[in-house]
Order: sequence, then C-alpha cells, then structure tokens
Amino acid sequence: MTLQAPLDLALDGPIARLTLNRPDMRNAFDDTLIAALTAAIKTAADAPQIRVLLLTGAGKAFCAGGDLNWMRKMGTLTDADNRADAARLAGMLHAVWACPKPVVACVNGDAYAGGMGLVAACDIAIAADSAHFCLSETRLGLLPATISPYVIRAMGERAANRYFLTAERFDAATALRLGLVHDVAPAAQALEAAESICRTLCANGPGAVQASKRLVRDFAGKSLDDGLIADSVARIAAIRSTEEAREGVTAFLEKREPAWRKTA
Repeated sequence: MTLQAPLDLALDGPIARLTLNRPDMRNAFDDTLIAALTAAIKTAADAPQIRVLLLTGAGKAFCAGGDLNWMRKMGTLTDADNRADAARLAGMLHAVWACPKPVVACVNGDAYAGGMGLVAACDIAIAADSAHFCLSETRLGLLPATISPYVIRAMGERAANRYFLTAERFDAATALRLGLVHDVAPAAQALEAAESICRTLCANGPGAVQASKRLVRDFAGKSLDDGLIADSVARIAAIRSTEEAREGVTAFLEKREPAWRKTA
C-alpha cells in the first residue's frame, strides 16, 4: 500500500505550489503535515529560482485546523510534550510569515482554527466564495493561542476579540470585509485568481519584492520618529544602487522588459 504524502510540492517555473494533501481529513494538521510544510517553506525560501509560493488545499477544504485525533493524543501527554508540540505549530506559522518570498493563499474551501492562522500568516489570500471561516477553539474548550499573533494582525483586535470568544462561523464576504482575505472569487475561478497574483508578483523585481515584504514587517506599528525615517532613507538609498534597480530603471527608459521578466 502506498501512503499519500501529506503535502504536495510542485514547481511551475518561478512558482512553488504547496498543496495540503489530506483531503479525507479536510487537510487538518498533524505532526507529519506540520513538519512537511515547515520544511517545504524553508526549502522554497532558499531556492534562488523560486520567487513566490502558492499555498492551497486538496479536496473541498483548505484546512480544518488541528486533527482532533492527534489533539486528543496530545491531551494525554505531559506539559513539556505539549509545549514542544505547540512550538512546532508556532514554528510552521512563523516560517510562512517570515518567509522572505511572498506566500499567496488560495483558500479553496473552509478554513477553521489553525487553518485560519495559516491564511492570516500568508502575505496575500484569495478565497473561494464558497469558503467559510471559524475560530472554533473555544467550542472545544481550547484557545487560539499560537495563531493569535497572525489573526489579530489580519483581522484587527476588535474583530478577533469577537470571533475568538464566540467561535461563530462566517463566510468569505465577511472575511473580505474584516481584512482576513484580500479578494473573493467564484469557487471555480479562485485558483486562477491566485495564480494571476503570483504572475503579477513574478513580473516585479524579486529583490524589491522581498525588500518590500521586510519593509512592512519592520515598519508596521512603529512610531513615526527620527529613527524610522532614517531607516526608510537608508533602505531606499541602498536599493537604488543595486543591479536590479539599475536594470529596472534602464529597461523602463529603454521601453523594454527587464531581465527578470525574461526568466520568469
């Protein structure tokens, strides 16, 4: 009997497609999937030919959160074991959030609990109009702790407070209104919409895209003081002298494609 890999990784030119591949379990996390996704993110981050990561789920769901059988097992283990296990989940989410390259989520179906955390950790999220979302932890007597830094950043404190407490299920239109996802597309067109975003990202300077992602991570929530202004000045001065920037400006003036688009 051949075991199905919990994660499918496929390369499409400069795009790395990562597909959560436990459709019979609604792509719920267990220790194997967590390890596989963490490793794949880090591998793609280090591969020079990859410019963007596209994350989606196999079957009808994006990710149902934690595998309940796995979670029940963890409930019988020691505090030290549970801390180590939670740290692995937290490490996976941070690997997505901190990946130097943009990560685009195609939320092809329902995203619950940890699945919502995964959506929030991505840079851009496109949801199928049929997708539903739920921070379901309190229904099970649990806490959305490891996903909370990402969900609160994505939805804002006020909305996160409501849905953390109530565990209400909400639709893709509400997710869009709350800022959890950036766009909603008909279910049959959601992947195409996400792929279009990936192609747009690949048309831009790869170094500039990565630097822009760092800019948001480093500047969000910071006070607009002299130090922040000085940092912004240093960053634009540094990037202006890069080969990529010189090529981009020259190509624009010469009305031709920059070199990085020819290799995308």
